[in-house]
Amino acid sequence: MPSESNTPQAVGSYPVSRQVGNLLFISGMGPRLPKSAAAASSVPGLRLDANGNYLEFSFEAQVHSVMANVKSALEESGARWDQLVDITVYLTDMKRDFAEFNRIYAEYFDGLDPKPCRTTVQVTALPTPIAIELKCIAAL
Repeated sequence: MPSESNTPQAVGSYPVSRQVGNLLFISGMGPRLPKSAAAASSVPGLRLDANGNYLEFSFEAQVHSVMANVKSALEESGARWDQLVDITVYLTDMKRDFAEFNRIYAEYFDGLDPKPCRTTVQVTALPTPIAIELKCIAAL
């Protein structure tokens, strides 16, 4: 990924994306703002108090941000949105967020044919204080 990347930095020792043959693998991508590190203050719609309790929380803002980050990662690797073939969605609260995620997801994928395959799972936590992360594969 170029140094002028418009995608959040990885929070560990792994690449944001890696191409193998005609496949592009995008590492777990969260909603942090572009060029940001792992601080909660860099997550749209999220503000925490000193104890880590929510002062502000917008799942919708996080979903739109993670979609923008995936799009940036694709474009920076020479790929397009319509080349996504598989998406794994990690939610920290399936009961609270699944219906809203489906509604917003449709905004990005309705009209796309064929649509990417998708798996959605609930996890107890993600590495930073976020509510969603996407793991994507694109065929170039």
